[in-house]
Amino acid sequence: MISSLEYNTERNQLNIPEYGRHIQKLIEHCKTLETKEERNRMANAIIGVMGNLNPHLRDVADFQHKLWDQFFVIAEFDLDVDSPYPLPKKEDLDAHPPRMPYPQKKPRYRFYGNNIQSMINVATSWEKGEKREALTFIIANHMKKSFLNWNKDSVDDSVIFKHLFELSEGEINLAAKDEDLLASKDLIYRNTSTRRDTTNNNNRGRSKKGGRSNGSNSNNNSNNRRRRN
Repeated sequence: MISSLEYNTERNQLNIPEYGRHIQKLIEHCKTLETKEERNRMANAIIGVMGNLNPHLRDVADFQHKLWDQFFVIAEFDLDVDSPYPLPKKEDLDAHPPRMPYPQKKPRYRFYGNNIQSMINVATSWEKGEKREALTFIIANHMKKSFLNWNKDSVDDSVIFKHLFELSEGEINLAAKDEDLLASKDLIYRNTSTRRDTTNNNNRGRSKKGGRSNGSNSNNNSNNRRRRN
């Protein structure tokens, strides 16, 4: 009976699995060498093998530096050899990046979204004039379209003007102007027509593929009939 079999459950964990079990065993054997000269000689040989395993990275900047850092990571930072580069620290490897703060934005009207508020802030930062007035009406029409995504029936322009007045903190007041927004049916039609065009294009592509397959099937059937005759 063979008693020298090794099972994965009995082996130690691979520190860098990309290099495989043999590289880790070589580094572990390097630890057992008595003199530092022998360890340095074997460490340089192992670095050469590690470089041959990644020939596509030879042109990368600091390629040798990365190999030596990975060498010490596999050795668990417990190997006394001379490195041409500063030794890496285990604390730096175990360090985690700082937690990024998640933007806590709570819009007053969720169906408009946060982008509408950003657009309104940009509009209020502009000087009053035709450019700002045109932008405010674009924002109002977009607000109306967003409102209709939640309520498919209709919405009065006065409701949109009121919401825009509140979100701009009284800076934009379209209710005082004698202009109307786009009709609700036009805004809904634009959304549905875009979806229909996309669906029709997909169906056309499928029908073309189906037509080719049907043509090939009819040709095959005609060829089979000729052979039988």
